[in-house]
Amino acid sequence: MKIALLVIYFGVMVAIGIYCRKHTSGINNFVLGGRSVGPWLTAFAYGTSYFSAVVFIGYAGQFGWKYGIAATWAGIGNAILGSLLVWVVLGRRTRIMTQHFDSTTMPQFFGQRFQSPSLKIGASIIIFIFLIPYTASLFNGLSRLFGMAFNIDYTVCIILMGVLTGIYVIAGGYMATAINDFVQGCIMLVGICAVVGAILNPQGGFSEALHNLAAVSDSTTTNGDVPGIYASFFGPEPVNLLGVVLLTSLGTWGLPQMVQKFYAIKSGPAIKQGAIISTVFAMVVAGGSYFLGGFGRLYGDQVEMTAAGTPVYDSIMPTMLSTLPDLLIGIVIVLVLSASMSTLSSLVLTSSSTLTLDLLKDNVVKNMSEKKQLGYMRVLIVVFIVISAVIALVQYNSSITFIAQLMSISWGALAGSFLGPFFWGLYSKRVSRPAVWASFIVGVGLTTGNMIAGFVGAAFIASPINCGAIAMVLSLIIVPVVSLFTKRVEFEVDPPHVEGAIDREYEQELEAE
Repeated sequence: MKIALLVIYFGVMVAIGIYCRKHTSGINNFVLGGRSVGPWLTAFAYGTSYFSAVVFIGYAGQFGWKYGIAATWAGIGNAILGSLLVWVVLGRRTRIMTQHFDSTTMPQFFGQRFQSPSLKIGASIIIFIFLIPYTASLFNGLSRLFGMAFNIDYTVCIILMGVLTGIYVIAGGYMATAINDFVQGCIMLVGICAVVGAILNPQGGFSEALHNLAAVSDSTTTNGDVPGIYASFFGPEPVNLLGVVLLTSLGTWGLPQMVQKFYAIKSGPAIKQGAIISTVFAMVVAGGSYFLGGFGRLYGDQVEMTAAGTPVYDSIMPTMLSTLPDLLIGIVIVLVLSASMSTLSSLVLTSSSTLTLDLLKDNVVKNMSEKKQLGYMRVLIVVFIVISAVIALVQYNSSITFIAQLMSISWGALAGSFLGPFFWGLYSKRVSRPAVWASFIVGVGLTTGNMIAGFVGAAFIASPINCGAIAMVLSLIIVPVVSLFTKRVEFEVDPPHVEGAIDREYEQELEAE
């Protein structure tokens, strides 16, 4: 049954990629789907790129163990701050401004908004470097789950996942990714609801499971021995939990593969509809994942432990799921695979388009035709997948770090570099080039410096989660402060926006309904 579900799933993904080849005739179509993607496809593309195996296996397991049922706050934050508000604040503005500048990537936006080719090149390098560990973390999220379900070699799993993702992205571009994301999102919604019910039922339902969780204590963690702390709404470490909420929610505002979804959507009513759909999706998927992870300590006697006596966080969720019937395990596997492949496809498309359009074109390769640009993108998709897979294999075999930490470094560096410049660049006419460079330097410097310090001795910020959250907040502060003392780039805050024919047609469709 499990294998049959996987075969069907893989067949559908590849078929969609081949079907969408007609939408890849040009750069705008390949990268953005012709800027004509509807609200449902865009909202699901945003949600499935947001939530992957990293969230379901890594974050849910680790933070559920640390904070108990209070980890659900991370899911609520993802829905409100990471989905609803980002759509409201950035959605329409991003669509209009990127169309005004004719930019298809975030580095292109920086280069044109701040009239600086060097900023475009710098941003593209940051994206390429830090999207790689993000992608590697996706591969790692599948290892234990597939080992538990199929007992197959992790290397085989990575190769299969990479090959299939490469096929449908190379063949169908953004439109194939968006349609697959919709299918994958539907699987995730059904799967999360089914798994939550299946896990809580043997525990006697929600009330009994919560009662059992209240009896758990842990003297080795901060406030972990307080009676009922893991069943508390605020958990044992509310300050650190706030860092998790900020990193996993605010980070989406500055991640290039997330905001790029707004480049492609129809404007007008589609953005308002997409905001609602995206929020509901996040509440179910993210809220359900963290809620489920909050009961991880009920399986404490079965969870794999390190030599130091701490749990192997990436094993917590697979341990909880191992008791499920074969059919549900098959659904979970397809769920996690869906989440991972959708995020992976978004990452490789973002990285390859950024490298081609912002770094290679006109800088390394002169007079690059549109046909050549598409060719380079497709080659770089393969290169990006291979490099990420190799890093994932090295990390898996050496156990350098956990999934959550690997992703935290990536999120912290990217969002810590781009959040301030992108937000203020959209809304303020008082932003300077030095302010943007300052944000890039602080975002990359703080997260990588903290990581290196942790390897050689003691990190100056113990948690990479908190480090990433601090980098994002600093980015929002640094840009306006530095801009006060440096020369701003002249910019028309409200450029003229001509409503496209596609937008008018869409509004007419709504009126007809």
